[in-house]
Amino acid sequence: MALGKAKIRINGADCGIEAILLGVTTSIGGFLFGYDTGQISGMQIFSDFIERFGQGPPGNRAFDDIILSLVVSLMSIGTLIGALSGAYTADWWGRRKSLTFGVFMFIIGNIIQITAMSSWVHMMMGRFVAGLGVGNLSVGVPMYQSECCPREIRGAVVASYQLLITIGILISNLINYGVREIEDSSASWRIVIGLGIAFSMPLGLGVLFLPESPRWLAGRGRWNDARICMARLRGLKADPHNPLVEDDFQEMHSTIMQQANVGTGTWWECFAGSDKPRVFYRTLLGCAIHFLQQWTGVNYFFYYGASIFESAGIDDPILIQLVLGAVNVVMTFPGLYIVERVGRRIPLIVGACWQATWLLIFAAVGIARPPDENESSGIVMIVAACMFIASFAMTWGPFAWVVIGETFPLRTRARQASLATANNWLGNFMISFLTPFADSGIGYAFGFVFFGTNAAAALIVYFFLYETKSLALEQVDIMYSQQDLRPWQSSKWNPEGYLDRNTRDATYWDQRRGSAVGEPVEDEKSSKDIL
Repeated sequence: MALGKAKIRINGADCGIEAILLGVTTSIGGFLFGYDTGQISGMQIFSDFIERFGQGPPGNRAFDDIILSLVVSLMSIGTLIGALSGAYTADWWGRRKSLTFGVFMFIIGNIIQITAMSSWVHMMMGRFVAGLGVGNLSVGVPMYQSECCPREIRGAVVASYQLLITIGILISNLINYGVREIEDSSASWRIVIGLGIAFSMPLGLGVLFLPESPRWLAGRGRWNDARICMARLRGLKADPHNPLVEDDFQEMHSTIMQQANVGTGTWWECFAGSDKPRVFYRTLLGCAIHFLQQWTGVNYFFYYGASIFESAGIDDPILIQLVLGAVNVVMTFPGLYIVERVGRRIPLIVGACWQATWLLIFAAVGIARPPDENESSGIVMIVAACMFIASFAMTWGPFAWVVIGETFPLRTRARQASLATANNWLGNFMISFLTPFADSGIGYAFGFVFFGTNAAAALIVYFFLYETKSLALEQVDIMYSQQDLRPWQSSKWNPEGYLDRNTRDATYWDQRRGSAVGEPVEDEKSSKDIL
């Protein structure tokens, strides 16, 4: 049976096997993000890595704070630039080819790192180039998943991007743990970096065999191609005029035609708005959510956890990193369930409050009873870190990616998603650059800063984020256009033609199909590259 004709029923509707395969393949982009995040934490305490790239006399070298900050954080500058450029590549070449380009840049960056011999600048620039690729993927993957996957599984598929980030962190921690026995050899860190190339290949090649985004095709007037891709993603390739496909198609067609009447979205429109309500509002919201995802404090532990716990007197800091990575993976699975059953708003609010509580405990215990002097304090701080990571994995980790995949209108989606993701990487850069200085200056009191940012995150979600559970992307756009609708009331809003968000009004849709006249005309572009 052809994949385009294979389907399963999820939440009462047909979902194609290709849609699930698309989610699995593209989420490898998240794996690469997580893998690089986790690998540098262990590599920076390997003796050969320090001897080659550290400062000071041979045999007694160590990293200066500024050098370590640059080696770790310059990748985030690369990812920020890659995220901004991803808006162009995704629109120019299509979502799939843009992802392949991102993988190519990641591989080039890893090759540069592997060939570094003794120059920390060489290593830093390799991480910068790899960051260009990861940044491109961090924009392209959630956007491609959101535009392709049926609404019944969209939240879980986009959240799986974060699941693969956590698995990437865990795998890198496992490999670091395995190669620590040869940390006196350059093979220890070169193996870790080199394996990243192998892990990236299934995404770079596999995505070319998947359907193109129906919404990208429709935005270019390729309506027939868009319909066929929609049918494939529902497992109905042999029946592209099936009522389920037809209803989805007509909703998309109506919204895109309305947007097309006022031209193509620009960067300026993301900030100045247009006749499309709340465009600037949504730009700021996406940027805030993603900046605060990093300032929850998660990469305080994943970038520098090994060195932080080592300075706290923990005998095996890489093992503690492994434990945190395992908690991160395991607790992401409940998040995939919560995102489709509970929604977006409540888990984000509860998660931010829970994280703030445990970071307050982490900081207070670390200051009142220093862990290098009190063994029990070290245990409490490890537990606090685990409880914080558990909450992040269930809520702010996956949900932030879901939000930027759903919130923006098609006209400016690529640019707004790019801006939001760039703010994610800006926050990432600030954490990775500032942590060594904060650790030397205020120590565990840095946790109080994260307490405040988590509290702020909870308030922003409550007052500004709309509930998008079970809505098509076009319906999300309509909901944000309701001027009298407030975010804390949005979970009760239902789109036209629905008894509730999961139940269509059969009479409405029968009348709509009966009143539809003619078919959208496909342009002259060939369909061969997506079929």
